[in-house]
Amino acid sequence: MNRKTGGLRVSIDWTPDNQRLHIISIVIIWAVMEPNLAFVCSDIARLFRKRFAEAARNVGSTGPQWRALLSVQKCPGINQGALAERLDVEPISACRMIDRLEQAGLVERRRDPSDRRVWQIFLTDAATPVVAQLQEIGVAMLDQATSALSAEEIERLFTYLSRVRDTLLMMDEAELVSETSNG
Repeated sequence: MNRKTGGLRVSIDWTPDNQRLHIISIVIIWAVMEPNLAFVCSDIARLFRKRFAEAARNVGSTGPQWRALLSVQKCPGINQGALAERLDVEPISACRMIDRLEQAGLVERRRDPSDRRVWQIFLTDAATPVVAQLQEIGVAMLDQATSALSAEEIERLFTYLSRVRDTLLMMDEAELVSETSNG
């Protein structure tokens, strides 16, 4: 069987022995990845994003727009570059997203008083009920996702994951300091 992938022609021999090896390799990869904390966290984040995107569509928004609105609510006056970084998207993608939110009347851009080249993003009054609705949906979704855990377990989980996140942030800061001092 020939399969074209990325411009390359790859020939796969699907004899019974090779099929067994393929299945075994998938099982081994899954076994290695599944107990990995980073993989589980990434998978949970992916599932939340998927569910949030579905819920956002039902209220006339997209998942990324939802995340942008909530980020602007948490950090009023955030600039486009910082918002792009927070959303883990390219600056041009954040700019286009802000354009759409601005056209919908949910955000406004204002010049940064200390640097006229920079635009700060703020929610409009029209965004308040939209953000409230999105937060309600998010809380309900989180409650449903953690329904098998006790309040004590949820608190411990939050504490542990926060410590892991804080450690990763400190590692990033240490790398930045190291890069700055080296040149």
